[in-house]
Amino acid sequence: MQAKRRRIIFVKLTVLACAALLAVFCFLSFSAKFERISASSSGPVASHTNAPNEGNCTACHTGSAANSGAGNISISGVPNSFVPNQQIPVTVTVNQSDAVIYGFQLTALDAQGRKIGTYTLPAQSPAQLQLMNGFVNGAQRQYVEHTVDGVIPTVFGTKSWTFMWNAPAQRIGSVSFYAAGNATNSDGSTAGDYIYTTAKTAFLRNNVSNFDVDGKSDVAVFRPSESAWFSYNSTNGAVQSTRFGSAGDKPVAGDFDGDGKSDIAVWRPSDGAWYVQQSTGGLVGVKFGTNGDAPTVGDYDGDGKTDLVVWRPSDGIWYILRSGDNGYYGFRFGQTGDKPVQGDYDGDGKTDAAVFRPAEGSWYLNRSRDGVLGVRWGAATDKPVQADYDGDGKTDIAVYRPAEGSWYILYSAGGYTSFGSFRFGASEDKPVPADYDGGGKTDIAVYRPSEGIWYILPSSTSGYYGVRFGNSTDIPLPASGFIAE
Repeated sequence: MQAKRRRIIFVKLTVLACAALLAVFCFLSFSAKFERISASSSGPVASHTNAPNEGNCTACHTGSAANSGAGNISISGVPNSFVPNQQIPVTVTVNQSDAVIYGFQLTALDAQGRKIGTYTLPAQSPAQLQLMNGFVNGAQRQYVEHTVDGVIPTVFGTKSWTFMWNAPAQRIGSVSFYAAGNATNSDGSTAGDYIYTTAKTAFLRNNVSNFDVDGKSDVAVFRPSESAWFSYNSTNGAVQSTRFGSAGDKPVAGDFDGDGKSDIAVWRPSDGAWYVQQSTGGLVGVKFGTNGDAPTVGDYDGDGKTDLVVWRPSDGIWYILRSGDNGYYGFRFGQTGDKPVQGDYDGDGKTDAAVFRPAEGSWYLNRSRDGVLGVRWGAATDKPVQADYDGDGKTDIAVYRPAEGSWYILYSAGGYTSFGSFRFGASEDKPVPADYDGGGKTDIAVYRPSEGIWYILPSSTSGYYGVRFGNSTDIPLPASGFIAE
């Protein structure tokens, strides 16, 4: 009887011990979850934006897969394109109708996955935003994220945060914003929480005649008879005039010093020399090329500066003097009879070598990231007018047909499957496409030498306007070095 009683007592003690251990385990488990959730409400740890080589918030909130809920996250305010030193207000919004608290983390990276630009957070009391640094593959990245006071919505079902992204002073090819957001039920566990991710890319605005650094191309000409440059500033309507070059020079305006402002420059065929008047100060003279070459300026190494480049029609060789390290190289692409039509056809921030073959009506693109592509587009008498007309950061294949005064554009945004045609101009006109309204898309435009008038069709409006600026012998600058004659 006593032995039986001892067995019953032993069983009870065993059950109590197991219950105690289970309670301790549950407490520790809940504490770990609570610590994770508490840490997340104070702001997540770095490197969880779903950017390249990063995870996202599902690392802690394991209840569901990313983007599996009924809500979403969005990044607004990011333009299609930007200019150096531009301040851009960015808003991150997380939506989910039944959520109670919300959070997010965002980072901005260049094409190589490196931290780019800086952030300015709004003055708030208490602060709803904070900055955090982290490292991915040995490279530092910076993050904007919520604070413990920035998780409660003011409107049911949604929460937004706004801050300023400051573009760097030096030119870069593109910037990508990556963000992950959290919509939770605030029950103290990871169950019932939903994670959302998104990304958005903006491209450096490549204005070919931006002398006042306002993000818009300026109406400008080179007057060989006076060896003078004239530009009509889009900022305030002021006229700039500079004596630079000689009658036989070819104007090749570009941003050779990488400050976001177009520099006055010429290529002198007679001695194969480049002369650049940098906007940051200083005259640069470099002998590169020979008589008969075609200057084909662009940023071929992706460092944000215009490189000195010539294409030699006699042998189809491109000679590139890199601004990054002053090294040069050459490669064969094209043949006699082709016209150089360089541009960033794959959107990686680097200018690609390309040619238009009038005899075939074909384009051959030597893309730095996506490889070689051949496209049939245009006729023998067309003028190539390649530019980014759809604002996706990639150069579109396009021609201007003088006999009709028509533009035929093959858009890159549709994988070169969608196209547009526009009648704008006359047979004597010179095509001068550029971003005159600062909308991030190239505008259709022509210069009429007989009248000295520019006719511009902005992408942001349905109408067009004219500007009288120049004379019959002037060379319009927006097309110089880019549009093959």
